[in-house]
Amino acid sequence: MKVLVAGATGNTGARLMKTLVSRGHHAIALVRESSDTSKLPSQAETRLGDLADLQDGVCDGCDAVIFAAGSGGDTGADLTDKIDRDGAMRLVDLAVDAGVGRFVMLSSVGAGDPDPDSELAHYLKAKHDADEHLKKSGLDYAILRPVALTDDDGTGKMLFGDDVDVTAKAARGDVATALADALESDAWTGKVQLMQSA
Repeated sequence: MKVLVAGATGNTGARLMKTLVSRGHHAIALVRESSDTSKLPSQAETRLGDLADLQDGVCDGCDAVIFAAGSGGDTGADLTDKIDRDGAMRLVDLAVDAGVGRFVMLSSVGAGDPDPDSELAHYLKAKHDADEHLKKSGLDYAILRPVALTDDDGTGKMLFGDDVDVTAKAARGDVATALADALESDAWTGKVQLMQSA
């Protein structure tokens, strides 16, 4: 498949790009002019686009889109809204316009019912709004909600759904694998899955 990846140069996205290429997909990284593309596999294509100001047509010609971006834990509420909520929702709309067949969203544990007292409340509400927008879009979708992330490659052993311990950890390498699986497997269609590394 031709797969557009938002967040492709991030810690999770770069692993995802390598995974997609290794599985034979045509991976397209959505990048800004200032993005460091050195971690991307040589086979990857790049396409210019800024999640804070996405232009029409950015999803054209793609079979699928994966949103694996994030404003980062140290950014303020404004950037969280611009990237994690508005950027994600705009990308969903552009995917609909382009006739994309599948959209995979990297979300977060807690996004289903954000706790207003959590220190991550604003971030989780932004992710919640983006997830709900995707669900209503009419696209074939899958939503992955990992627990707290580590920068480990992982082992490929994961737990999903009711088996997940929400206080556990999820290795970014395992998250990348799960996103690729969600892209490829019909079993993920229309599903929202909690995830942890086993």
